[in-house]
This record gives sequence, structure tokens and C-alpha cells, in this order.
Amino acid sequence: MNANEERPGTGHRRPPGVTDETVEALGSLSKALETVEQARGHLYAFHRLTGTADLELGRAVDLLRTAGHGEWADRVERELIGRNVLEGRWTFQIIEEYDAAYYQTFRALERGAREELVDGLDHLYEAEMKERRRTHGHPRHTARPDDAG
Repeated sequence: MNANEERPGTGHRRPPGVTDETVEALGSLSKALETVEQARGHLYAFHRLTGTADLELGRAVDLLRTAGHGEWADRVERELIGRNVLEGRWTFQIIEEYDAAYYQTFRALERGAREELVDGLDHLYEAEMKERRRTHGHPRHTARPDDAG
């Protein structure tokens, strides 16, 4: 086992003078950002699913007309196809507003706190948790990949 495998990489070592409380606070901030990233992913899923449904409505309208239900085809086409999902907004506009009003600010604050408090290092809380939980000396519990190869 390479000696490097027994120490975290420099990008995951706490800078001198950084307290446990600071590492924990930044870990919590990072966890909150990860939750927001997941929420944003759900917004994109909502966007894709809604768009797919809107496109499928076109097929439904065609099938209704073919089946002799022109009034229903007209109604679905008029009332649903291209409809705003929120007042004045399609789903892409919801994502844009979320990004501009919340997401970008969240990311910037999380990054700024890390830059100022721990020299921009990421995942210090997780790296220290890994050090506490892994079995030192075990080949499947190394601190990092073998840099030599």
C-alpha cells in the first residue's frame, strides 16, 4: 500500500486554525446546497415531463379528430396545448426565475464561505468523516486513490 493512500489529499485536509465548529457549519451549508441541487433537478424533471405531456397532447388531438370527436379535439387544443403552467409562465421560465432569484445566490454564498473560511476547500466535513469511519491499513479503505498508478 502506497503511503499516499493513508493520508487524505491536500484538497481534503483542514487548513491550520480551522475549528471543528467551522468544518461542521460548512458541512451543513454544503448539505443544504446538495438538497437545493436535488430540488433543482426535480424542477428540470418537472420541465421535461410537462413538455413531454404537452407534445403528447398534439397526438391526442389528432387521434380524437380521427375518431370523430372534433369538439373534444378542439377543446383540448384550445384549453391545454401551450397553456401556461403558472400565471404567464411555462416551465422554462420557472427554472430561470428559480436560478436567478435563489439558486445562484445560494451557490455563491456557499462558495464564498468556503473560500474565506477554509481556503476554498470542498467536502472537508465528509473527508474527515471518511477518516473516522474507514479501516486504516485495509486495501479497500484507502484515504485516496494510489497516485502512482
